Amino acid sequence: MVKVMSSSVLSHFNSAGEAHMVDVGDKALSQRTAVCEGYIDMKADTLALIIAGDHKKGDVLGIARIAGIMASKKTAELIPLCHPLPITHVDIQLQPQPEANRVRCQATVKTNGQTGVEMEALTATQIALLTIYDMCKAVDRGMVIQSVRLLEKSGGKSCHWQRDDDS
Repeated sequence: MVKVMSSSVLSHFNSAGEAHMVDVGDKALSQRTAVCEGYIDMKADTLALIIAGDHKKGDVLGIARIAGIMASKKTAELIPLCHPLPITHVDIQLQPQPEANRVRCQATVKTNGQTGVEMEALTATQIALLTIYDMCKAVDRGMVIQSVRLLEKSGGKSCHWQRDDDS
């Protein structure tokens, strides 16, 4: 079960129903962290190429890790109402899971700021997985990116939130 935030108001709309960027100017600075995960399913042969480092394009997971880090820093350029944030740390973990023919991506993003980094962690996860797809599509166009989701967030007024289900 996912915990529901206490506010039922969509904050990116003003009283007239128009989209706007939320004013976070009066919010206190705090250490904020978000952790997200996602998966890319593929053929066993594709995963074997990645694990062995035999892909002709190079280190697939290393390049995907860098792409995820870069993406987290560009989130505000991609999502119209996101605030540009001073990212203080990004960690991208890419774990091959041969038993499931997939790679798991976990992105952790941190900042000391006035708003959270959930969007940055979700963006990092998606772009890391898309980079794997891009690098491997010549050998496996049937790959599937799935289950990209927030696992945990901390900091700010809403404090700590953690996913409490396996779905």
